[in-house]
Amino acid sequence: MTVPLKRWLVVGFALVAAFVALGLGVARHPLTLDSQVANALHGVYTQPLGRAAQIGSDVLGPVLPWILGVALLALALRQRQHTGLCVRLAVVLLLCRLTSVVAKPLFLRERPRDYPDLSYPSGHVTSVASVGFVLVLLCAYLWPRLVKRVLLAAAVAVVVCAACRVVLGVHWVSDTIGAVLAVTGVGLLSACALRLLPPGDGRSLDG
Repeated sequence: MTVPLKRWLVVGFALVAAFVALGLGVARHPLTLDSQVANALHGVYTQPLGRAAQIGSDVLGPVLPWILGVALLALALRQRQHTGLCVRLAVVLLLCRLTSVVAKPLFLRERPRDYPDLSYPSGHVTSVASVGFVLVLLCAYLWPRLVKRVLLAAAVAVVVCAACRVVLGVHWVSDTIGAVLAVTGVGLLSACALRLLPPGDGRSLDG
C-alpha cells in the first residue's frame, strides 16, 4: 500500500469518526451555534428569503445523485473503455448518498421545527456533497484540467444547499456539517477500496 493511499485511509476514518462523534454529541442537545442560528432565523422560512431558499433547496437536493447516475450510465454506454471507471464511481456515489439514509435512524435527531423525517445528517447536503465528490473523481481521471473548477463549484453548491436548509428551519447547522464529514469520509474510504485513489491515468481501471 502506497503512502498516499494510507494517508487517504487515515483521513477517511478520521472524518467518519468525527461524523459519529458529532452525531452522538448533538443527538439530544443542539450545539450553542445550532440554537443561536435557529433562533436568529426563526420564522424566516415564511418570508421572501425563505421562498428563495426553498427554490435553492428544490434544485440542490436528492434529485442530483439520480441525474449523475444516469450520466455515468450514458458515459459507460457511449465510451465502453470507461465502463469500469463509471461502475466504480457509481458505487462510491451510492455509498456516499446512503450515509444519510442509514445514519438518520441511528441518531434520531429532531428537526429545529415540526417537519417530517429525522434531522442528522442533512439528506440534501449529503446528496450535493456526494455528487460533488464523484464529479471531482471523474474529472481527475478524464478531464484533469477541470478538477479545481469542479471542486470549487462543488464546495459552493454544498454551502448554498446547507444555507438553504438552515434558512428553511428544517436543519441545524451541525446537520449540514455532519453531512459533509460523512460523505467525505465514506467517499475517501470507498474510493480507496475501489482503487480510485490516488488516481492514475484512468485506463488501468477501465474494462
